[in-house]
Order: sequence, then C-alpha cells, then structure tokens
Amino acid sequence: MTFPANTPDPIDPVKLDKLAEVAIQVGLQLQRGQDLVMTAPVAAMPLVRLITKHAYKAGAGLVTTLYSDEDTTLSRYAYAPDESFDRASDWLFKGMAEAFAGGAARLAISGDNPMMLSAQDPAKVARANKANSIAYKPALEKISNFDINWNIVSYPNPSWAKLVFPNDPEEVAVEKLANAIFAASRVDVADPVAAWKEHNANLARRSAWLNGERFAALHFTGPGTDLTVGLADGHLWCGGASEAKNGVTCNPNIPTEEVFTTPHALRVEGHVSSTKPLSHQGTLIDNIQVRFEGGRIVEAKASRGEEVLNKVLDTDEGARRLGEVALVPHSSPISASGILFYNTLFDENASCHIALGQCYSGCFVDDTKLTPEQIRAQGGNSSLIHIDWMIGSGQVDIDGVRADGSRVPVMRKGEWA
Repeated sequence: MTFPANTPDPIDPVKLDKLAEVAIQVGLQLQRGQDLVMTAPVAAMPLVRLITKHAYKAGAGLVTTLYSDEDTTLSRYAYAPDESFDRASDWLFKGMAEAFAGGAARLAISGDNPMMLSAQDPAKVARANKANSIAYKPALEKISNFDINWNIVSYPNPSWAKLVFPNDPEEVAVEKLANAIFAASRVDVADPVAAWKEHNANLARRSAWLNGERFAALHFTGPGTDLTVGLADGHLWCGGASEAKNGVTCNPNIPTEEVFTTPHALRVEGHVSSTKPLSHQGTLIDNIQVRFEGGRIVEAKASRGEEVLNKVLDTDEGARRLGEVALVPHSSPISASGILFYNTLFDENASCHIALGQCYSGCFVDDTKLTPEQIRAQGGNSSLIHIDWMIGSGQVDIDGVRADGSRVPVMRKGEWA
C-alpha cells in the first residue's frame, strides 16, 4: 500500500499495534512455547509484523505465516487450465492439521476484497471452493471442534476499503475502514484488554440465561420470515471468550457480538429471508429466501447470486442443513455503524444469523466426552462448508419454545426482551 509523499498514514499505528496486542492476548491468549500458524493477505504485512512481535513477546515458540495475494489468485482464473479448478494444496492443509494436532494456535487475518472473484466463472469458483473445502477439512475440523485456540482479526486492505466506501479517495476509504475495524474490535480505547474483559462478561451472562432456559427451539418471525429452529439435544450456548479443548480460553472472533449454539440438523421448519447481503467467495448473494422441511432447505432463491447460492447448497448433503444459530441485538455497535462491510466476520455481528453446514462440536454439554457419532445423534450437522448469513433486523421477533410448547420472549424488534 503506497500513498503520495507527505501524506499521513491513514491507519493509526498506535491502534494497529493495540489490535495486534489484542489478537495475541485476548484473541488467542497465546501460551509460552506455543507455535502459531498465521494466514494473511500480503497487503496486511504491517499487521502481520506487529502480531509476530507480540507473539514472540508472549513467548511463542515459532510463528509461521502463509500469505495470499489477489493478483496471483486472479491469474489462476485468467490462465490456468480447466483441470486446475478441481485441485487444492492438500499437502499444505495436512501440514496445518499436523501443526494443530501438535499444539499450534491458529490466527487468520482477513482483508481481501470480498468481491475479488465476482467477474469470474461461477462454475470455476464453485469447483475451486469445493476442492479447497475437501482439502482443508482435516485442519478445519481442529478449528470447528475447538481443539485449539484460534482467532480471526481484520486489516483494511485498500481494495476492500474501496468496496465499502466507493465514493472516497483510496486513502480516505482506508482510513474510514481502519477506524471502523478499530472501533468494532474495541481497540480505540485506553485499555482494550479491560474493555474485552467487560464485554466477554456481558456475553457470558446472555449465554448463561439461555443455557438455564434449555429451550427446545427458537421461533423467528418478521418480514418474509416464519422459521422454527429446533436446537440440538444437549446444546450449549457460547459467546465471547470460551475454553478450547487444549485448556486455553480464547476469543475466536474479533470483533464479536453474538451468542450462538448448535441447531438440530433435522428439526428446522419454515421460511426465512436474509436481512443483509452475503458476500461469499467474491460473489454478492442478496435477498436470499429459503424454505426448510425436516431440517433441509428444499427451496432457495436470491435476487442476486442465486446460481452461486445453489452451487453452495449442492456442496454435500450437510450444506442444506444448519450448523449454527446466533443471536445479536440490532443495536450492536457494528449494526449502529450503518456500514455494510461485505465481510461476514463483521456483518454477522450486526444481526442475528444462521449458518449453513458444519456445526461447532464445542456447543454441546460435555463436548469433550462426545464422539462424532454421538454429536450427529444429538443433531449436530456435518459438512465441508460453514457459511453464515444474516436474518435479524429491528423488525424480527424471537421466542424461545420449551419442550412443553410454552413460549418465552427472547427478542422483540431485534433487542433482548
């Protein structure tokens, strides 16, 4: 990223350093001697360097970073032979899975242009995504099963910034996106670590209330939505900081405003409409409308990106079932910002949402004692994908439904009841 000479850096270096510190101390709580595997766009090098510094200051054993680059990604679509799109670097993902099995932590920096692949052949994009999902599954399972401490943070890549703020010069767009990231990530305050401690306590109280209620289902109603999401047997609500199976308490997502759990893959009925666009692998999917029967999506349409949506749903059997349901108040700071980030990490924290595909096995009581077969028997879904999309707004009500059919208000007009 280069800007004209004598132009002030649009990214506040003090806040960027605080973000790096929060990623290590709050996001990962990296342990002394623990290795770290990091992935990042090359544009995020300034943040990579700061995170690496804080990781080693915390006693990291070895920090290894794998980089991605938009231009080289697009070169594949421009010049690679057709058979390339059915291949993925399985050797690399096997190595990552081996590192996680050996105790390494995982940190991802997001920041690529969410619409990078929007002009590419959707069939090739879908094939490449499927091949990548299959190859990545051994590593993804270590993350989705919460075997390790992991974290995602974001960096204001210029191409992403221009998508969010298209009417501003690049340096202004980058500054605006950087400030929005810093605010959402709670690093624009004097003591971000203390701010996260307070925020985590609030999310823990919400989770504890929901866990005490033991609802059998949640009923969503609103414009274009009348959806009953059955909850998995023995489900557990989580939010904010949670303890991974390796004993480390971490905040997987920075930012986060959600409390979430595992739906029952066979007990979802009704119809639901998205309330924000979904940016998926370079395609914007807007005005999603789906209908569930017996937990499975039997009808799906969208005003934009419908072809890509249906290819996603055909990834495997579990892609048409839910792996997560999450509650976020409409007044969350990210929602209040009024910014559409085109990035699920942020946009999902502006709205209640559901996720297609793989469930989080950590969202079960006594999860460490459950086998994959037991998780499936209790309603946990299995898939190569996990894709969140937003269904909440200031017009959506949610009731908790108990096993006896009695109902408790959970949210009214998008706010906690």
